[in-house]
Amino acid sequence: MAEDDFYTKDGTVDYQGNPANKKKTGTWKACPFIIGNECCERLAYYGMSSNLVRYFKHQLNQHSSVATRNNQNWSGTCYITPLIGAFLADAYLGRYWTIAVFSTIYVFGMTLLALSATVHGIRPRCYTEDNCNPTVTQTAVFFVALYLVALGTGGIKPCVSSYGADQFDDTDEAEKKHKGSFFNWFYFSINIGALIASSVLVWVQDNVSWGWGFGIPAIAMAVAVAFFFSGTRLYRNQKPGGSPLTRLSQVLLASFRKLQVKVPSDKSLLYETADAESNIRGSRKIEHTQDLSFFDKAAVETESDHIKGTVNPWRLCTVTQVEELKAVIRLLPIWATGIIFAAVYSQMSNLFVLQGERMNTHVGNSTFKIPPASLSIFDTLSVIFWVPVYDRIIVPVTRKFTGHKSGLTQLQRMGIGLFISIFSMIVAALLELERLRIVRKHNYYELKEMPMTIFWQVPQYFLIGCAEVFTLIGQLEFFYEQAPDAMRSFCSALQLTTIALGNYLSSLLVTIVTSITTRNGKLGWIPDNLNYGHVHYFFWLLAVLSVLNLGAFLLIAKWYTYKKPVGTLR
Repeated sequence: MAEDDFYTKDGTVDYQGNPANKKKTGTWKACPFIIGNECCERLAYYGMSSNLVRYFKHQLNQHSSVATRNNQNWSGTCYITPLIGAFLADAYLGRYWTIAVFSTIYVFGMTLLALSATVHGIRPRCYTEDNCNPTVTQTAVFFVALYLVALGTGGIKPCVSSYGADQFDDTDEAEKKHKGSFFNWFYFSINIGALIASSVLVWVQDNVSWGWGFGIPAIAMAVAVAFFFSGTRLYRNQKPGGSPLTRLSQVLLASFRKLQVKVPSDKSLLYETADAESNIRGSRKIEHTQDLSFFDKAAVETESDHIKGTVNPWRLCTVTQVEELKAVIRLLPIWATGIIFAAVYSQMSNLFVLQGERMNTHVGNSTFKIPPASLSIFDTLSVIFWVPVYDRIIVPVTRKFTGHKSGLTQLQRMGIGLFISIFSMIVAALLELERLRIVRKHNYYELKEMPMTIFWQVPQYFLIGCAEVFTLIGQLEFFYEQAPDAMRSFCSALQLTTIALGNYLSSLLVTIVTSITTRNGKLGWIPDNLNYGHVHYFFWLLAVLSVLNLGAFLLIAKWYTYKKPVGTLR
């Protein structure tokens, strides 16, 4: 074996900054530390967030619509802050140090959150379970802690999945074929953490105390940090490539400056570095594509582009730099179709929980009561069931028919998930219709729990879990693969913003629906007592939007042009 073959060719380095040795770093040797970190971090996140809408409602004394809106706004922020972390990772810090710094902020926020539910003076005073009287200061401390967690998660979410994928050399076919499996098992680990959170921790919050309910996630987050640092010597690290926003801005400005310049029919005349490697640190060259040809103007050479023998990057850009912008623009329509899916997904921690509160939460004939938020365990079990089925059965079977190394393309996988998500909303609406029929028939309006078992919610959770395995894991892999090499954290963060915008969209829809349906003294679709409401109308609304969204996705996917990297890096 040549000495060259001992080292990766995708530009990764080891923890000392030397070229990464294939035998000593990366692949499945490094992944257990990254996957273990993610499992503990997700346990912390879901352990705190799964039941948050009930904390808002019962401990902070907020109405159902206000609690739902605050929960969704915070959840949305957790998926917007990754843009900050991604920018720092791609431009300056690299993924390793971004995860390390923001994890520290995360632990501090989780600790403050636990203290706000434990320490006398900053803990809301409660007279009974549903009768609390928080002061402005107590509420403020809680929200400060929450939004510190939102900031902390912003450095972790966009980097961890990309960092795991970085452990497999893109230029080595033997390593590259394991990358799809990594995303599947990465998402599997997320749901192992979520499983413990939605079962054990939600029960602790409802039956022991909120202090322990938030304290255990804080401890889990500290363990996550320890897991991450343990694997330092085994990791492969991509070098930060400088500000991606600067490079994108240069292409835009150069294109408009050359508005009157004609793009040559021979694309080999467009400007590119003569070296085998790209001039963008940490990035391979990208092959020219025919679409979005307006931006090719930025790579057309003119006399004014060279000042004293050097290239002015605000006047002349390389083909690779132009293709970076094209790659991001192509991702945007696919990105937009994820927003409606995210709005559907967000119902698990909002209206599904409030719907479950009004159902019989006893397990069989026993006195044990399952917390409504714990039903999300069936979403988690669905994911845990479908990930190995997809990885070990669906991929090999479909590969025989399609010839594609992953069985299904990432876009096909995402489309199937969008289709399945429609049925989760239909099932939720039909359940609510039947629940309200029984309420009306037997006059159960004022019963805290009507005699219909909460386990009728299982199908809607299970369907969302199945849709996740197709759509969300497909998105993770798609946005990583189609991102320019030096913008992978940024594009992972872009994918995460669909979750944020889905939460914001759901919050906006709740606000609009509440505003319209409560006119003239009416209770509206989502009153405090859902026995008087029409939550099924909201589920039908999301089902209709999901059908329209699937149609848009199919049109966009049909015309998508894939990125084609060329060359290697050392």
